[in-house]
Amino acid sequence: MKTLVDSILKILGCRRGNIMIEFAIGAGVLTSIFAGTFQFGYTFYQYNLLKNAVGDGARYASLRPYDSSSSTPSDTFKQAVQNMVVYGDPGGSSNPIAPHLTTSNVNLNVTFTNGVPTAMTVSITGYTIGAVFGSTTLSNKPSVTYAYQGIYQPF
Repeated sequence: MKTLVDSILKILGCRRGNIMIEFAIGAGVLTSIFAGTFQFGYTFYQYNLLKNAVGDGARYASLRPYDSSSSTPSDTFKQAVQNMVVYGDPGGSSNPIAPHLTTSNVNLNVTFTNGVPTAMTVSITGYTIGAVFGSTTLSNKPSVTYAYQGIYQPF
């Protein structure tokens, strides 16, 4: 006849189902790690796209003839730089480089020294990088500054 102690030892010694529990715990941890890696990678990818676009826009602004007599650029100049950042083309096109990026997200600051433009700074403000598990809003990032090397032609 079995005693109570023998029954308890038999129940505690049973290992059926342990693998399922270990797999459930391990899968939860691995899923969290993969999701975090995806989130970081996607955000970094989008930021890199924006960094390249802002660099192209700043380089374009530093070489284009500047047609304003103050640090406030003309609408034509500003629109061409914003189009260069958003679309990769000063004339503009239908497909932005990054999802939901608009020309209103692009800032252009012109630095004047002794009455002439010396630097062009292009940055992104108010753009949200949306990924599956969260979002990141950019404020004046990325920002690129190039020395002005174009022709100064105020009207």
